[in-house]
Amino acid sequence: MSTIQAVLRRKPNSAGLFPLAIRLTKDRKSSYLYTGQYIDEKFWDSKHSKVKKSHPNSKRLNNLLLKKLSEANDTLLNSDSSSTDQSVNKIKKAIVGEDKKEFFEVSEIFLGNLLKRKKFNQHYNQNKRIEIFKNFIGRSELAFTDLDVTLLKGFEAHLLFERKVSPRTAVNYLMLIRTIYNFARKEFNIDYNNYPFGKGKIQIKFPETEKIGWNKEEVQQLETVEGITHAQQQAVHVWLVSFYFAGVRVGDVLKLKWSDFKDGRLYYRMGKNQKLVSLAVPEKAQIILNSYEVEKGKKDSLVFPFLKGTNLKNEKEVATRVKTITRNLNRRLEIVAEKLKIDKKLSMHIARHSFGNISGDKIPIQMLQKLYRHSSITTTINYQQNFMHKETDDALDSVINF
Repeated sequence: MSTIQAVLRRKPNSAGLFPLAIRLTKDRKSSYLYTGQYIDEKFWDSKHSKVKKSHPNSKRLNNLLLKKLSEANDTLLNSDSSSTDQSVNKIKKAIVGEDKKEFFEVSEIFLGNLLKRKKFNQHYNQNKRIEIFKNFIGRSELAFTDLDVTLLKGFEAHLLFERKVSPRTAVNYLMLIRTIYNFARKEFNIDYNNYPFGKGKIQIKFPETEKIGWNKEEVQQLETVEGITHAQQQAVHVWLVSFYFAGVRVGDVLKLKWSDFKDGRLYYRMGKNQKLVSLAVPEKAQIILNSYEVEKGKKDSLVFPFLKGTNLKNEKEVATRVKTITRNLNRRLEIVAEKLKIDKKLSMHIARHSFGNISGDKIPIQMLQKLYRHSSITTTINYQQNFMHKETDDALDSVINF
């Protein structure tokens, strides 16, 4: 004999809400089908196994429970009338669908593909986001039919108001969930009817982000800073080399070798997109490089010492070390900014923003595209508009300056 019942599971998510589920019981063994919906314990009527009317969405939630109960009951009736005995887990699979993948199962495949493509930093960040989502819902399985607008809006609110992340970071989480959902649709034929993204549902909109770089006078102070430690001076050198080469990413700066410099030019392949880059070595950059020439004679020796002892052929090891080194460099740069009494953020990525800020309207956008190594000029325009203020400033001044 098999039984089914709507229940409130005693496993709250990180928001303190409890999941609504259907309990399947056979031969004193139980399994649970989750609806993807969560409520406060005070709204659950345990006597009648339904959501209390005091809940603002009680009617919709109770209709959902009835639908799930009906689906489960049909399968259980077939199981009880079948000549072959079936376990509760087999019955659950019959209800959910034997071949259907659930969200976190597909997530593991998606993350595994990132590792195969040697996207180690991306894998690290995306894996952390999936774990945070998993902790929010309070369980390790999530059917795609349960991944609906209500759940995602609740997760977004959790990110913004409980975890206190920025709106852009919250969008990154939703983008990851959408990417995995699309991957599941393509690779595992997940039904499109329940797709929670798009018009009238969850729409991905990027909030404008504030990009503030250092100005010319501030960079000059950084170039001549005194009274700092050797470690802080090295951090400043790495930052300035990045800045002098139009904002080369920190990972690429740390991996620079003496063999990358030929005839007064820098030749290197970008780590992000494997593009080949050639830039003339500015005089200011050459002065810094000259101070690190101790091991220049050694074949393929690194310019900066930070990755010394790292197996450069092991891309995962390099990616992990670069992340740690960057964190340390940023801490040292923050201390330097405090000593200079400059009330602006100073990190390795700010070198790129500072180049954009100082270049402003001075350089044609097509040339900036080459310097930034952007594939699309649209990317350059969108990036540089954060620093191009002359026209708007002049327009404002023309109106109010009377």
